[in-house]
Amino acid sequence: MVNSINKRKDIITPEKAASFIPIFISSCISILLFIFFVLPQYIKSNKVNLELNGLIKKKNDLDNLKSQYKKTNQEFEKLTKEKEKIIELISGTSNLDTLLSKFGEIGKNNNIEFISIIPRKIVGFVPIKPSTNAGNKNQNENLIIDPLLVEGTKKYLVDFTLKADFLNLLSFLRELEFQENIILVDDINLKLKQRNTKTVKSAETLDIKLSMTIYGKI
Repeated sequence: MVNSINKRKDIITPEKAASFIPIFISSCISILLFIFFVLPQYIKSNKVNLELNGLIKKKNDLDNLKSQYKKTNQEFEKLTKEKEKIIELISGTSNLDTLLSKFGEIGKNNNIEFISIIPRKIVGFVPIKPSTNAGNKNQNENLIIDPLLVEGTKKYLVDFTLKADFLNLLSFLRELEFQENIILVDDINLKLKQRNTKTVKSAETLDIKLSMTIYGKI
């Protein structure tokens, strides 16, 4: 028993205690510095690094979105120009009033006497609605689609009553073909002023009724 006590005293000596205490204190300070300074800084550094990576990813995504937007915008401009060309090919650059004044000029050049010009109907472009239910589906099926009537155009149905001889009428119709607007003759009715004549001579005056479809800009 005495020997064991003496051994313990030999283990813990003042010299050993004097060297152990600074080591212990240094270790405690190091642990405290690690817990309260190094570890928070490490966590903060990782957080900043994650935020930085997130910002870099967002920047890359933003660059990709800008590139996609630029490409989409170019495609949109291209489609817009194509649409404008289609509208111009169909309706030209004239509205109904301007076109009717041209009719007067063309008629005057070809000795056409206009008796009446009656706009019968104006038809605008109607977009086809998606078939969400049976009602819309039946409505779309009953809708008459005009491939020449596009967005930005109108269709004018006009009845003309005029007088002219046969050759002047042909010249008048030929000149209408060269107008920038699309002009369709839906119906034409010719009558001789003198019904007792069996054959039509080119110089004889005809009573003419024309039904036309004219495409123009809005």
